[in-house]
Amino acid sequence: MRSIVAGQRAANENEFAELALGVDEELFAGVAGEDEMSRAARLDAAYGVLADLRREDPELAAYAERLLKSAPVPLRRARTVAAANVVPVGVAA
Repeated sequence: MRSIVAGQRAANENEFAELALGVDEELFAGVAGEDEMSRAARLDAAYGVLADLRREDPELAAYAERLLKSAPVPLRRARTVAAANVVPVGVAA
């Protein structure tokens, strides 16, 4: 069976959902390796879209909320500035 939506062929299940529903899963579920600033910006956008979806399409909003509640994507560990600038100090004799 072909997965065609609006004249476009979906390569996989996620792409089919994106084409059919108009929702990008990565916006709600996240992407591997994103840093904390990118994650915060993505979540801010996702919550804005979710607010619109709740008004326009409650069923689609419920799908998006399930994506937000899915297992978090592992984030890269950010090196802190303090840890990066540690200089060993010895005791002068």
